[in-house]
Amino acid sequence: MAVGIVNVAIDSLGGVLADQWKDIVTAGHFDEHVVVAPGVRKVGQNGRGGNYGSNDVLSNGSLIFVPENTAAFIFSQAGIEQVITEPGGFEYRDGEASVFDDRDRGEQGVLKMVLGQAARRVGYAGMSPSQKRVAFVNLREIRGIRFGTRGPLAYNDLFYGADLEVFAYGQLSLQVVDAERFIRNFLPANTYSYSLDDQRARSMLIAEFLASLIVATNALSSEVRISQLPSHVNEIRHMILDEDDNAGTWQDRFGIKLVQVSIENIEFSDDSRELIKSYAKKKLDVSAYEGVSKQAADVAAQQMIAEGVRENGFGAAGGMVLGMGLAGMLNPRNASVESDAGADCVPDTTESKGAPGGGAEPARTLEDQIEAVKKFKELLDAGILTQEEFDAKKREILGL
Repeated sequence: MAVGIVNVAIDSLGGVLADQWKDIVTAGHFDEHVVVAPGVRKVGQNGRGGNYGSNDVLSNGSLIFVPENTAAFIFSQAGIEQVITEPGGFEYRDGEASVFDDRDRGEQGVLKMVLGQAARRVGYAGMSPSQKRVAFVNLREIRGIRFGTRGPLAYNDLFYGADLEVFAYGQLSLQVVDAERFIRNFLPANTYSYSLDDQRARSMLIAEFLASLIVATNALSSEVRISQLPSHVNEIRHMILDEDDNAGTWQDRFGIKLVQVSIENIEFSDDSRELIKSYAKKKLDVSAYEGVSKQAADVAAQQMIAEGVRENGFGAAGGMVLGMGLAGMLNPRNASVESDAGADCVPDTTESKGAPGGGAEPARTLEDQIEAVKKFKELLDAGILTQEEFDAKKREILGL
């Protein structure tokens, strides 16, 4: 046992001497989604230097360099000791006494300082009871945090008049805006390396975000169709930030701000897709029915014209005009066209004003004859005249 104590005493003295060096600590490398990275101690420079003391011992007079857009925090076994939120270099004064620190030498003396520290470590098997670590918090915007719904979200779409089930996918970006609140309220105890890729952190944040997303999107359902949601992401983000629950409380609870939300894709569930297809089909059926109804009205008008022709004959202008007028009431768009056709097709049986007492009808020119035959052909194609009636009128017009 005595040999063991001697070995521990030697190790303690060696450890004390190794830990006398002042440390230079700065931030480590931040990966894309890393929020907290451990401090890095410089052990040498250009092949010179050899500070190989304990990683968890900070000596008085050590320098901590805090880069821009980061915050440093120092913690011990008891928890957070100090948070530094301003960039720059800071001298640490709450660590182990160092023979290289003028203030410590002046207060204790070199020999007393070294032997006192070694004696204290012997009781802890050569370890320092004062353990300190430095870590850094990333204050930049952290982008590209993907989210997706595991199950369908319900969206009460008033356009379709139904609760639609959708799957939403996208990205969000976060930023730590209150480092101390984040460290104390969000970061697990004694943690000096943390990433938002960590499944525990991500699952909690995404679960609360999706709960807020459901509330925000359904607030738009009375005005916005579900297919238009991606163009309203700014409104959705502001609704989430203004919410009193879930993601809207992150800044007050954890010092985390929801900076941006991007909805990349919205997919319908199979049942909702079938419902929308059924809706679209019914709408097409209604349009087709309206078109058929209009066509039926046109046919009815044509039949009435034909009946007027048959009852009054082609020589009776009054009967034809009656048929044309009825067609115009049923379909005003066709009235002018068909009335023109009637005017050209019906022979003038009235006496010529230029020939008192009646006279022969003036001879038609060749162009008039051709035009009149064309008009009757249109009536034939429309089903108003039979082939026999058309042939008879053609022979009459051409004088055959």
